[in-house]
Amino acid sequence: MAYKITDKCIQCGACSAECPVGCIAPGEDKYIIDPDQCIGCGTCKRSMPS
Repeated sequence: MAYKITDKCIQCGACSAECPVGCIAPGEDKYIIDPDQCIGCGTCKRSMPS
């Protein structure tokens, strides 16, 4: 299951840099995860602000 980036995103790029499959890209107001490429590893979740 793909993770979703919430409105808490501060567009720091940490999640994108950590993604092993490169499925996270900048969007208009927050980063966006491509659910077709996401492998559900959770690496991005650990780098997101709480």
